[in-house]
Amino acid sequence: MENAGASKPYARMFKTRGFCLESTHFRDSERLSKLVALMTLALCWAVKTGEWLHRSSPIKVKKHGRLAKSIFRYGLDHLRSIVTDLDLKQNEFLVSLQFLSCT
Repeated sequence: MENAGASKPYARMFKTRGFCLESTHFRDSERLSKLVALMTLALCWAVKTGEWLHRSSPIKVKKHGRLAKSIFRYGLDHLRSIVTDLDLKQNEFLVSLQFLSCT
């Protein structure tokens, strides 16, 4: 049962807090499987980017002691800003691609 609780934050990221998986209305299991694989890669990319950003420019901590936004959201917002303005942010995009490399 311990593993079920650990996966809940990831399910929320896929559903309502980032990728909106439910809005796809996919029924074909093969297409859904490919989409989930791609979304998993995007999730890892966003988290790794958020961790890197947090080291160089920490997220503010609210009065109750929690971060103002999640590491995932921090990375996803950064990646989204790069991709939506790719003509002007090509170098930032190339830097962010390094997080996908295992070397």
